Amino acid sequence: MNVFSRAIGLRRSALSFGLLKNFVPKPVIFPLGTTIRTYCYGYLSMKPKVYVTRNDYARIGMDLLKEECDLSIWDEAYPVPRDEFFKNVAGKDAIFCSLNDRIDKELLDQAGPSLKIVATISVGFDHIDVKECRDRGIRIGYTPDVLTDSTAELTVALLLATARRLFEANKEAHTGGWKSWSPMWMCGTSIKNSVVGIFGFGRIGQEIAKRIAPFKPAQIQFTSRTDKCFTAEELGVSQVPFDELIETSDFIIIACSYTMETANLFNDSVFSRMKPSTILINTSRGGVVEQHDLIHALKAGKIQAAGLDVTTPEPLPLDSPLLQMSNVVILPHIGSADVETRTEMSRITACNILAGLKGVKMISEV
Repeated sequence: MNVFSRAIGLRRSALSFGLLKNFVPKPVIFPLGTTIRTYCYGYLSMKPKVYVTRNDYARIGMDLLKEECDLSIWDEAYPVPRDEFFKNVAGKDAIFCSLNDRIDKELLDQAGPSLKIVATISVGFDHIDVKECRDRGIRIGYTPDVLTDSTAELTVALLLATARRLFEANKEAHTGGWKSWSPMWMCGTSIKNSVVGIFGFGRIGQEIAKRIAPFKPAQIQFTSRTDKCFTAEELGVSQVPFDELIETSDFIIIACSYTMETANLFNDSVFSRMKPSTILINTSRGGVVEQHDLIHALKAGKIQAAGLDVTTPEPLPLDSPLLQMSNVVILPHIGSADVETRTEMSRITACNILAGLKGVKMISEV
């Protein structure tokens, strides 16, 4: 028997005993667009509230959440300002965020005890205070596996663009620098017969190695915090100490996570030990590289060139010396930027939120 049948039964019983003899029912006015069923049942099954930090996430994630949640969305295609975030996060059950959104103690205090889930549409989660979330029982979802291939592809593209001076050559073609064929003009560096070093050999690092191999380097070597001898043997690569990696590699690709141990690891001391012909590629996090030291190393000829998909800060200020250097390729953090990957990242982030709210296993949880 549902709630309406019970109410009718109770009213009839009351009438039969004369309890409602002089009762005149008052009309109930429902909010516009609300049915009696949703009005009555709304109090029995309130939808969880989710705050979404921008309006341009792939639609599939929003559609999934709208089916089961009440969404509050920062209605702009750029990161929500901190003060707006604070105004709107209180009382929410979950947050759908990106690496641009700092989730720290101050924001968690503002959100209050109702917050159960923080889901980020990224593989990195250094923008989230993980310890503070765990202390409060807040679960964290992220998207590590889906962007592995797209980031590996972009890394190889960035390596080729930097080594073969593609952006320099393109600029010359557009500005009149291309006069005629010249035997040594715009010559770059070949991957063939080179030594390629990869710092960080997780999922992305391994996929980079697989994509580099067909270019026939003399050796692919890597440094990892854990022993990966079986993986190395399977892929035909070598695990070496960090010192050997930076001193012997012609290309150094940074593919590690950003942690306290890796923060500013690539500094002047490290650059000074590289070959002057070394080309540095970074598609991990800008904070792994001490940027002022990198600028000095490039100007001083300690290394040959750099390709960066990540910087500190992001976006890079237009007056940054890095943007004035012809031997530097800068991309605006587009490692995972293909339509299929970003769409799947949105879906997974939404699914992580829904799973967390239901108390079941997320697709990917920190």
